[in-house]
Amino acid sequence: MSKETEKQRWQRNFADLLQELRVAQTGVQILFAFLLTLPFSNGFTRITEFQRDVYIVALLAAAAATAMIISPVAFHRALFRQGRKPELVRFAHRMASGGLAFMLISMVSAVLLITDFVLSRPVAFLLSAVTALWFLAFWVILPFARRGWGDDEIDDDDDDPQVLAGD
Repeated sequence: MSKETEKQRWQRNFADLLQELRVAQTGVQILFAFLLTLPFSNGFTRITEFQRDVYIVALLAAAAATAMIISPVAFHRALFRQGRKPELVRFAHRMASGGLAFMLISMVSAVLLITDFVLSRPVAFLLSAVTALWFLAFWVILPFARRGWGDDEIDDDDDDPQVLAGD
């Protein structure tokens, strides 16, 4: 079995990132679409000022997440056939990470908005905090905790964010 070249590795890293972005993009687009239609629903006129502010945070965070998660496509178009795959992979990694952060803010804000609308505010804050911790556990804590585990013989540098970021 032949060892892949550096160019092949960057190409594989980019393909892996694109696949990850497809998953995230679907989720953020569904959330964004929901938030875009919410003001046109009948009950939206009954929201409080606090709920309106939370809605704006959720909407803007979803917009930011959408822009960041889709941006590697535009970046790829701009750099197409210029042999700058390493730069593209590093950029896509940063945009995916930032997009996930904005997606987290949007998801938690949407949960806060809805729970505050149907439950008491203290319960809404509690459920939103639990939601934030849940996302952080699966998106940050567990992945970073797992970084040091596993077989030492497996070369998994291509999935290491610091390698992707060029650090």
